[in-house]
Formats: sequence, structure tokens, C-alpha cells
Amino acid sequence: MTTNDEIDPARAYLRALYKATGLSDKDLKKPLIAIVNSWNDLNPGHAHLHRLAEFVRRGILRAGGTPVEFNTIAPCDGIAQGPGMHYILPSREIIAGSIELMVKAHYTIKGLVMLCSCDKIVPGMLIAAARCNLPTIFLTGGVMPHRIINGEVKTTCDVKEAIGRYTKGEITEEEFHELESEICCGEGSCNMMGTASTMCCMVEALGLSLPRSATLLAHDANRMRLAQKAGEKIIELVRENVRARRFLTSASIHNAARLGLAVGGSSNMVLHLCALANEVNVDLKMDDFDELSRSTPLLAKFKPASSHTITDLDEAGGVLAVLKELAPILDLNTPTVMGKTLGELLKSVQNARPDVVHAMKAPLSTEGGLAILEGTLAPEGALVKQSAVNPKMLVHSGPARVFNKEEDVQKALLSKSIQAGDVLIIRYEGPKGGPGMRELSLPAAILVGMGLGESVAMITDGRYSGATRGPCIGHVCPEAAAGGPLAIVEDGDMISIDIPNRKLDLLLSPEEIEARLKKWSPPKPPITEGFLGIYARLVSSARYGALFK
Repeated sequence: MTTNDEIDPARAYLRALYKATGLSDKDLKKPLIAIVNSWNDLNPGHAHLHRLAEFVRRGILRAGGTPVEFNTIAPCDGIAQGPGMHYILPSREIIAGSIELMVKAHYTIKGLVMLCSCDKIVPGMLIAAARCNLPTIFLTGGVMPHRIINGEVKTTCDVKEAIGRYTKGEITEEEFHELESEICCGEGSCNMMGTASTMCCMVEALGLSLPRSATLLAHDANRMRLAQKAGEKIIELVRENVRARRFLTSASIHNAARLGLAVGGSSNMVLHLCALANEVNVDLKMDDFDELSRSTPLLAKFKPASSHTITDLDEAGGVLAVLKELAPILDLNTPTVMGKTLGELLKSVQNARPDVVHAMKAPLSTEGGLAILEGTLAPEGALVKQSAVNPKMLVHSGPARVFNKEEDVQKALLSKSIQAGDVLIIRYEGPKGGPGMRELSLPAAILVGMGLGESVAMITDGRYSGATRGPCIGHVCPEAAAGGPLAIVEDGDMISIDIPNRKLDLLLSPEEIEARLKKWSPPKPPITEGFLGIYARLVSSARYGALFK
């Protein structure tokens, strides 16, 4: 608190209430630093964050600050699969709003240390950081260890694909149970390039976390030291009045996008970067990612698109190793919490595993991981993780099999009623129609696990996990509930997919499409009460990041 805060009689009530928590006059003369935690013991990615917070607290105290801690929600996407998934993307708005409200209500807080690990928690905290615009540093929670079973590296995505393999009869009940019981072998976020790792890598690329924060194991002793260093560093940022928005610029957001594209990151990064850009008045929408992807080479692939894990990325040198290779196409003048520009930080970086992170001159592909498709089925765009699509399915056409919710397509897959060549349409799963834009990673993984990833495509106005591979196209805009063409597809209609040429078409005449749309009327929303009812009324298109409007 400032000197004026200490002597202002009008602040006596505020000071008295702080003292009720055990703070002293001496404590209140130091800057109050909020440790914004997302610990809970329901979510394996967050179950260890209360212990990390103790090391952050040490660093704050050592550097001359007073730590004060509060919590926000942190649901697990994997546990929420199915009906719970309606609530996951909307949780981003609650996380951002709850932090904003707490920090701005307790307006004497001078700085923030954000502790987070997983899919919607990281972007929710980024949005909150932009709104509060205080000196801020992120400490992401790290990844869980991987397992080696029968000589193969296994991570959480292998559990989902095992459902399809078990259904197909490829593995026994005992083998299935072993995978279920052994793969998730400790705390931390999933050790693959899902949304959690993608967003943690992006925080580091934005300059808001310390080097290796995104890639170290959750219980590595170096992470404890990083936590303490983060506590010390926030005091430097406060004293120098270096605020969050200094790191959240058009240049840094585009750097982060290129980083995500270069490592085959989650398609969900599009939603979250667009939402973050909106908070800081940077113009960014889904369409822009196609140009970025065309000019960003794919330098690395990780589980489930390859056998490499995030631990392999850490051995290569982490996020900075990728940024070092990407340096010719990045803005190197962006700042970092280390007090150096990105370019200065990269001078001493070496890529220790060129087998994991390829050089710009020898990329895995000349294009990044994502592609934006347009056409008569997606007039405002759709999104595919092209780096995870089997080359046989980059161009495909087939008859539509139409489903109005995730559970129906999952039932069809498990009953083995899907035929090679089919194009599965799952609609009314968008931001409004779901509501909540559910992640269809489970049916996508079952599809691949059943051996259909080379012959069956899946298209939805919902979304997929970063752990998804195969011909899975999501984020179709406009969504079906908003009257997009997805709403009028019928069983047997021919669908054409051409990823290299960025096309997604419903092969009907314009007149037939128009006639069907005139007859269409929106179905009753499946959920109209509670927060999801509010969400469905306020949320924007996925094209703009599923923002509240």
C-alpha cells in the first residue's frame, strides 16, 4: 500500500478488516500481492497448486511484499466429457469475471501471480489479467509424467482411443482396465499437445511466464524454484509499474499464434486468442489464422499426432527452443517478465533436440497445424487441425449421417453402424445451440480407435480437443442454431472436404439450400435455465472467440 493508504483516515475500515485476517501494520506497508489460485482436488492438473502457492508466497515475502491468496473455479475438461462439457467453455467467462470482480473490489492489491494449468482456466486468467491490467506474472502448473506400457509411450489421449479399440475387439478387458488405471499416473496437466499445454506454451510466448514454465513436470524441483522466482519477480514488476497489457499486444498475440501453429497446437487456441485479442482491442478472428498458418511452418508434433510428449519438448529447450527456430518470422521486440525482449532472451537459447523441434529449413510441413475452410456448408468458416489428419483424408467426399447431439453419434459409433466413407454431421453443439460449444473429443477418439480415421470424417459446430486427431472439422460458422447451412443437411446429402484448397461444401444447388433454409425453424434450446441460459443469450459466434456480447 502507498504512504497515503497508510495514513488516510478514510482507509481505517479497510485496514481494520485486513488486520482481522492477521495482517499487521508492517504487512500493510508492503505491496499486497494476490496469489490467484485455481487449486482444487477434483482436477489432476490443479490438485498440486496449493503446494506451489507456498513457494510463490516465499518469494513474495523474500522480495518485500505481502501475499494474499484467493481461489477461482477450475473444472477438468476430461472429467466433464459428455453432459458436463456444456459448462466448460462458459467457465472461461466465470473465471475471468470472478478474478476481475475480486481484484477490482479489493482495489488495494498491487500485483497478481496467476496459478493455473488447464484448458479454460489459463485463457480465463489471461482475459482477467487484461481487464485488471496490474503487474502480473503467470505460473503454470506443469505436466503429469507419461507412462510406458508394453514399450509404448502413453498419455491421457490413449485412454480415449482405447475405448474405440476395446469396442472393436483389438484389446482385452484386462488390457483396457490397465490403460485406464495406469496412464494418468500423477498430478499435472495432460502430457500431450492438448489445449492445456497449448495455452501454457502461449502464456510463455506472450512473455508472461518464466522460461520452462509450460513444459516442466508438475513435481520437478525446478518448478518449485520457478514458483519462488515468480513471487520475487512480481515485486520487481510492481516497483517498475510494468502492467499486464504491456505484454498483451498485437505483436505478442501474433507471436503466440505462430508458436501454437508451429507445434500443432489445439484448435481451441483460436477461440481463446480471439477472445484475448478482443479484450486489448486487437483485431483478430478465426479467418486470420489461415493466413498465419500458411506462413508458419510446422516444426513439431506431439501426442496424439506423434509419439513425442511435452517432456520431449522440455528436453529440447521448451517453448524458447521453438521460438528460436521461428525467430525469422517473429516480432523479437516484444517484452518478457524476465526484463528482456524476446530477441534478447533467445540469444542464449539452443535447440537441444532437433529430432523433436525441427529447423525452419527442414520443417515437418511448410504450413502450420490449422486450416480454415469455407464453402456452402461453412460460409463464415470452419476449423480443422490439418497436422493431425491422415493424408488420405485431406480430400474426401461422402454421404452425410446427421446427428443432433454428441450422444447420438457416440451411440452410433459404439453400435458399429458407421460405414467407411460416411461424413458424420453433429449439429446444435455450437456456443448458442449446445449451449456451451461442447468438445467432441471422445467420439473423435473413438472414431480413430475403431480404425475409421482414414475413411470417415466428422463435422460439427461444436469443437474438438487439442488431443483430437483425424478428419475432424469443428467451429462451423454460422452454427446450426443460428440458421447456418449445417441446420438443413439431411442424411445422404453429399459433403465435399478439400483441406489443401480450404473448401467445405454441401453439394446442393443454391436454390435447394435457400429453399430448405426458408422452411427451417430453430429447435427449442436443450438448456434454458441457470448460467447456460444466460450464456446462450449473450454469446457470440465462434468466429470471434465465443465472446459475451
